[in-house]
Amino acid sequence: MSDFLGLRRSNCKNCYKCIRHCPVKSIKFSDNQAHIVSNECILCGECFVNCPQNAKVIRDDLPQVKELIASGRPVIASVAPSFISEFGVSNFSQVCKLLQKLGFTSAEETAIGAGIVKNRYQEMIRDGNHPLIISSCCHTINTLIQKYYPGALPYLADVLSPMLAHCQLIKEKNPDAATVFIGPCISKKEEASIYGICDVVLTFEDLERWMEEEKVDFEPDDTDESGKRPRFFPIPGGIIASMDTENTGYEYIAVDGVENCKAALAEIAAGHLTNCFVEMNACQGGCINGPAASSRRRSALAGTVKVRSFAGMEEYDAKLKAPLEKKMDYIGAHNRMPGESTIKEILAKMGKTSPEQELNCGSCGYNTCREKAIAVYQGKADLSMCLPFLKEKAENFSDKVINNTPNAIFVMDEDLNIQQINQAALNLFNIPAGSNLKGTPLVRLLNPVDYLTVMTTGRNVREKKYYLAEYKKYVSETIIYEKEYHMLFSIMRDITEAENKSAQQDELRRETVEITDQVIEKQMRVVQEIASLLGETTAETKIALTKLKETIQK
Repeated sequence: MSDFLGLRRSNCKNCYKCIRHCPVKSIKFSDNQAHIVSNECILCGECFVNCPQNAKVIRDDLPQVKELIASGRPVIASVAPSFISEFGVSNFSQVCKLLQKLGFTSAEETAIGAGIVKNRYQEMIRDGNHPLIISSCCHTINTLIQKYYPGALPYLADVLSPMLAHCQLIKEKNPDAATVFIGPCISKKEEASIYGICDVVLTFEDLERWMEEEKVDFEPDDTDESGKRPRFFPIPGGIIASMDTENTGYEYIAVDGVENCKAALAEIAAGHLTNCFVEMNACQGGCINGPAASSRRRSALAGTVKVRSFAGMEEYDAKLKAPLEKKMDYIGAHNRMPGESTIKEILAKMGKTSPEQELNCGSCGYNTCREKAIAVYQGKADLSMCLPFLKEKAENFSDKVINNTPNAIFVMDEDLNIQQINQAALNLFNIPAGSNLKGTPLVRLLNPVDYLTVMTTGRNVREKKYYLAEYKKYVSETIIYEKEYHMLFSIMRDITEAENKSAQQDELRRETVEITDQVIEKQMRVVQEIASLLGETTAETKIALTKLKETIQK
């Protein structure tokens, strides 16, 4: 589990959507639950955003902020410039007043720090010592490079992010103050804990929850605020839009979305770019589409328009005394990699013994079957996550059970068309082996009255015995109607042999009774003759013989 992203254990439904959307596959499945592999995670928030069960949760730092405020220490908020697209406000004054209601000493725009950062980028371009520069504002992109693209690490600008630069500036002006960054990002929580300049990070969703708890809202304010260039930062190409790019000899490229950034980093690591400034943002659509921004559920285009309208061409007059550099070393994910023979062995266990069987359908969350096999080797996935494999396995097992049972089984849709029929049923109906009856009407084989009755009444039939004259067979049939799936199925047992034996036994009993009857009549006549000679009554003898006859009949 990540220190910043957690899991509601009971909510995980094994849909693998988090793996499918995780750009670095830093999700491990065990005990039917998803777990975030923290040393591989880049905190892009895609698993949080795309989980249909809301099983992923961001660490709640709101209690820590409340404690800071309660301590009496000055607490100053640094608010990300994407606030203008997140909240229904027209200026920063409204945000500042609301935060003061919640107990903050004051609030400032993080765009002030963005202005300091973009000035440093321009200095790097002018000094001519950096043929290629990758922006370092997005902590997720920085982590992606540190863990997965060491070849691009020399080009990553060793410059503080706007959040860190602004919080550093606040503390230079107010040495006793605590700083709280408020924005749309999850990874800023980790960045704050690593560099220690920002004390606590809240997301926009945290702030909105706090506002609901305290029942406060933004108030109308007509303050006219002049447009500032660093306010462009939260939209794609916003860093570049805030910079002076004329006659620098550099090309300026903006890339947003982790997958697009991965492709760009691969090119950069391969040495295919030079004299370029590359602006990278992990979130497709920029920071206004951050994982902890409720505005991502609204129109990104409308948010972009609001940012552009709120920004302008004026600059902030702010400078840092402290150095702007920050150290970003190679971290590496350190995953064990299997050999080719091991991969093939794992693929074979998933029923994939040839390239044609590797569907690469992505249902497990991995792009290819080989990637899934590698994840199995690394302990992040198991064989059961391959849905085509499980489906084929279940179907094969089901077919073996159905085709090896002595009972006739056939399945029908609500139009009484046969959908499945086993070999025992074909034998019962004297149909040649291998015949394909799928889609044919049941009426070709049987009288449909009982099946229609079951569908109409909803009452299933259990072990009904009757004679199929056209097949000269006695059967015992169970008919089940699955209304939810719009299907009927019949289990028909051939009881012809048992019924024939029973009929033979009945005939044998009848013949025995007839013979016994004849014997009794003869014996009665003999007994009567003897009795008349002896002068005895025949009543007791008759009773005894009659009882014998009744016993044989039973």
